Amino acid sequence: MNSTAIENNYNKLKARAEKNLGSLENKTVIWVGTATCGRAAGAVEIKKFFEEELQNNDLEAQVLETGCMGHCYADPMAIISKPGFPPLCYGYLDEGLVKRLVQDFIKGDDPCYEYALVALEPNDIFPTFEDFPRGLHEEKIILEHCGFIDPEQIDHYLATDGYAALARALMMGPDKIMEEINNSNLRGRGGAGFPAGLKWEATKKAEGDIKYVICNADEGDPGAFMDRSILESDPHLVLEGMIICAYAVGASKGYFYIRSEYPQAIKQLKRSIKQANEMGLLGKSILGSGFDFDLEVFVGAGAFVCGEGSALINSMEGKMGMPEHKPPRLAVQGFRNRPTALNNVKTLCYVPYIISKGADWFNSIGTPGNPGTAVFALAGKVANAGIVEVPMGTTLRHLIFEVGEGIPRDKAFKAVQIGGPSGGCLPESALDIPIDFDSLQEAGAIMGSGGMVVLDEDDCMVRIARFFLTFTQQESCGKCTFCRLGTKHMLDILTAITRGEGEMESLELLSELSEDIKVGSLCNLGKTAPNPILTTLRYFYDEYKAHIEEKRCPALMCPELIAYFIAPQKCSKLCNVCVGSCPVEAIYNRDDGLKAIDQEKCVKCDNCLKACPTDYNAVIKVSPPHLVKEMEEAM
Repeated sequence: MNSTAIENNYNKLKARAEKNLGSLENKTVIWVGTATCGRAAGAVEIKKFFEEELQNNDLEAQVLETGCMGHCYADPMAIISKPGFPPLCYGYLDEGLVKRLVQDFIKGDDPCYEYALVALEPNDIFPTFEDFPRGLHEEKIILEHCGFIDPEQIDHYLATDGYAALARALMMGPDKIMEEINNSNLRGRGGAGFPAGLKWEATKKAEGDIKYVICNADEGDPGAFMDRSILESDPHLVLEGMIICAYAVGASKGYFYIRSEYPQAIKQLKRSIKQANEMGLLGKSILGSGFDFDLEVFVGAGAFVCGEGSALINSMEGKMGMPEHKPPRLAVQGFRNRPTALNNVKTLCYVPYIISKGADWFNSIGTPGNPGTAVFALAGKVANAGIVEVPMGTTLRHLIFEVGEGIPRDKAFKAVQIGGPSGGCLPESALDIPIDFDSLQEAGAIMGSGGMVVLDEDDCMVRIARFFLTFTQQESCGKCTFCRLGTKHMLDILTAITRGEGEMESLELLSELSEDIKVGSLCNLGKTAPNPILTTLRYFYDEYKAHIEEKRCPALMCPELIAYFIAPQKCSKLCNVCVGSCPVEAIYNRDDGLKAIDQEKCVKCDNCLKACPTDYNAVIKVSPPHLVKEMEEAM
């Protein structure tokens, strides 16, 4: 292999990219975050507003699309880089603010600091988020360029040393790559935490001339959107990791398995693969190395169970998406019965950094048994929801209250559901547990792929357990009797409890069923489905007891166990807001002109409570429902 040729070919690509990006230097550039989170908040319209306002004022500035900046709570967002000023990040954008920024900042020299979220540090051509308030608590590795480069342009990736690790890997050779990955102790970020090096080694040593690598982008956890954000924001990073993996294990063909619900990510991947082929980074003799590798995108139908390796393979082969018994492992007999290395998006993203910076560097981050960082989709009742990346070993408390800046509206923290629908619900007493695969498992939860939903005092833990079990029960492929029937039986028990129809004996049955399902299920969907039930029983037993013995929902969340009452001493005869908010006309005027609720008509929609002016706070939610009659009699 000609190392000199590989190096020269790569240097030519990078020099070309830097030359093409020279047009961005000393010019005003507006970066608009248009990943799915930004688009949902109106980012496409914001980009259009910038372009129209610039044209109306006859101003020259380049408006570029970028990916997810991680601060989804402030979408739609944009970064404005103007010569003479630091790059400035603006959030919560609307048409009026866009006009103000164009007029006062781009046309004039007033940067409107009162609207800026933060001033950023310039880093060559691209800005960085190093000085963003929560940046002090994060350590971005695989999210380093998300939101700061245009994912549609391969030159942007090349200009940030993209594909340099690939060139280095091609000169190192497969054995040296394998040694580096093994020494890094990289554990798979898809949920199980299995050492990536062992998986690669098994695929490399497996018999057969034809081998495959597959990127599992079938991200189906409720509240999880990390993989989607990476694929939309920095797709070439994942491609580079896949190519290095393929070279190390001896594969000549690779696939992205991605769910159909991710149209933006699919579009970015297909474009990136086409660009990489045109640049000689995919296809025949990559960078003149003699190594051939092709990539395709396979779009799945969105079944949650297809996140499991063997079910994913069956789906790709046109079979039912159901798991298979092991052995043989996929590394030995996977896609088309050939040796297959299957890795998660985030796992592959670490590979270029490990090759560039070394295993010792990677091991210096995180904890001894869990090196590197953890990427989470921080969602739910948290002030700063979004994508975060912190060192392994960071506590849940630090992540929620420092990075996420705590619970909004002065509500009390109640629990955090971590690890997706098969994860566990951990209480405040568990907040000082370090985030890593082993510590979370001891607490009854799992790391999962990185979904994290924060819950506050208004959340009923019995109902939350029922919500996640509903998801896993519906997504069960039905192959295993324990998973198919056991989860349905548990769901029926939980439904009865949330309706005030449960019995204390049912709690023991829930525990027994949970253990049986864990043992009797073939794949991890069934084995981990009971986790929300087991952890809520362990940490929130009193809530179950209140639902059963007192027919009361302490969080006032279960519709069958709550009722609404209008306190006459707080109600105003002149106010009719609650009447207009009721969709079933359950609110009426009493003989004295005050309002009351017909309990037979009330559908527990919560509209009247939300509509009642804060000056009155006349609508009261109570549990159990019979308290309404007692309150009415007392008044």
